[in-house]
Amino acid sequence: MAILDYIIMLVFTGIVIAAGLSFGKTGSSMKSYFAAGGAVPWRISGLSLFMSFFSAGTFVVWGSIAYQHGFVAIAIQLTMCLGGLLVGLFIAPAWQKSRSLTAAEFVSRRLGVSVQKFYSYLILLISLMYTGAFLYPVAKIINVSTGFSIEACIIVLGILIILYTVVGGLWGVMITDVVQFIVLTAAVIIVLPLAFDRIGGVGELFVHAPPDFFLPVNEQYSWLFLLAFGIYNGIFIGGNWAYVQRYTTVDSPRSASKVGYLFAGLYLISPFIGMLPPMIYRLVNPDLSGLENEGAYLMMCKEVLPKGLIGLMLGGMVFATASSVNTTLNLAAAVFTNDLYKTVRPNVGTKHLMLVAKLSVLVFGLLTIVVALIVPSAGGIVEIVLSVGAVTGCSLYGPPIWALFSKYHTGQSILCCTVLGLAINVYFKFLHPLLTGISLSRAEEMLAGAVTPFILLAGYEIWARSRDQISSDYLNYKKQQTTIDADQMNVEEEDSSEEQNRYGLKVLARTMVLTAIIFIVLALIADKGLWITLAIGLVVGIAALSIYISLDRKSVGVKKGI
Repeated sequence: MAILDYIIMLVFTGIVIAAGLSFGKTGSSMKSYFAAGGAVPWRISGLSLFMSFFSAGTFVVWGSIAYQHGFVAIAIQLTMCLGGLLVGLFIAPAWQKSRSLTAAEFVSRRLGVSVQKFYSYLILLISLMYTGAFLYPVAKIINVSTGFSIEACIIVLGILIILYTVVGGLWGVMITDVVQFIVLTAAVIIVLPLAFDRIGGVGELFVHAPPDFFLPVNEQYSWLFLLAFGIYNGIFIGGNWAYVQRYTTVDSPRSASKVGYLFAGLYLISPFIGMLPPMIYRLVNPDLSGLENEGAYLMMCKEVLPKGLIGLMLGGMVFATASSVNTTLNLAAAVFTNDLYKTVRPNVGTKHLMLVAKLSVLVFGLLTIVVALIVPSAGGIVEIVLSVGAVTGCSLYGPPIWALFSKYHTGQSILCCTVLGLAINVYFKFLHPLLTGISLSRAEEMLAGAVTPFILLAGYEIWARSRDQISSDYLNYKKQQTTIDADQMNVEEEDSSEEQNRYGLKVLARTMVLTAIIFIVLALIADKGLWITLAIGLVVGIAALSIYISLDRKSVGVKKGI
């Protein structure tokens, strides 16, 4: 990379970190720190959900598959669109109606404290695996682009992510997610036409691509795999405790549904735009093999982007992928502080809890760095993400979702379904191949992981319904809900939430202005892509201006008592 790229990357890094740190004084309570005040605009929450999920390895995991197998990577990601629709229709509004700060709080109320503690410990363990797996692609991006060692990249980036997550809380995470979405979308729009130009036009991709490059399935990723992965995505998006915060922090069930619909809409478009560059790079350099495939997306960017834009896109990709890390760190801290520590020390004050929350982010962040360092020795990021997802995803997140809708399941039945589902999946993944010498295919492994817990859950549901046996845990939960609904948050808290929203949007608008200036300056010095880069800079600037105007109108309305 050129010196200008390093300068732009450092400037953008400074902007993102400053945006996150600017929320240091707003997170003075548990609700403001972990739920962003409880009334986040659904557009911000939806974009944050998209970035938290989209960045979990899109450029490295799915970019690697796109380089190897072509359209298969797009077909796999389109199942995420269907998952988002399922969440928007049913799951997201149900979470919002639960009136819970976190998923763990719902599990505690609906299924009991002992079940909640089991889930919390298990979620924390699984979260460490996921965050380590998510931090690795961030470091891989820097490693491919700069040549710095993968270990150094993991450590430095991990420390930066810990810093703004500790200080900013959930608002800091969400606003930086939105900024990253803007930069990343703009950069991808710029790189795509330049990539096609590199190979001589769109038609060249169809003429010179490998055989079967545009088929939606292949032997490894079959229709059966897509079905199973679609089920998995619906449950993972709807039940992952980090993502549940995106549904519980908006102001109504309708807003929660819109979060899911926005996610689905973005995943209807983004796979086509995002996966074409690594597919095109297959024609530019067909000789990548092994773990080298994981760098295909970045190699295409380095091939075609002008000086400066490479650094900006790299910064956007780094912090977009880091979004998954800081989202899960915020969740881990929320679970530990709100749902474990408070049960041991119920009488401690708010300042003490806030200190514990920030220290827990620090500890989990350091453990994440350790996990990320061992990813290469575990077979690479593709193997980690798909294997952990197949074994744990639906068994871990499916039962609490079922409990959102069921009157008949008890805490013990949900716990048994979870443990049995995990045990069966672990058996087929690890023990069955050792005992029989026969391994399940990737599609069979994913389908078993997706279907097994729901067979168990449906079996108990049918049995309990046949006895007309409504769970006592459910009846107790409904009594608690009546009390919670009768004790809605007071006007002071509503004012505080509105104040946080205004402050968050101001930070977003300022950050967008700085981002627009970067795009415009780069357009003026670019040797190619001038007009599209300039247009994007102007659009981002106009969008920032519209946010300012909207805030001014609301401020005038409040002063006049409207």
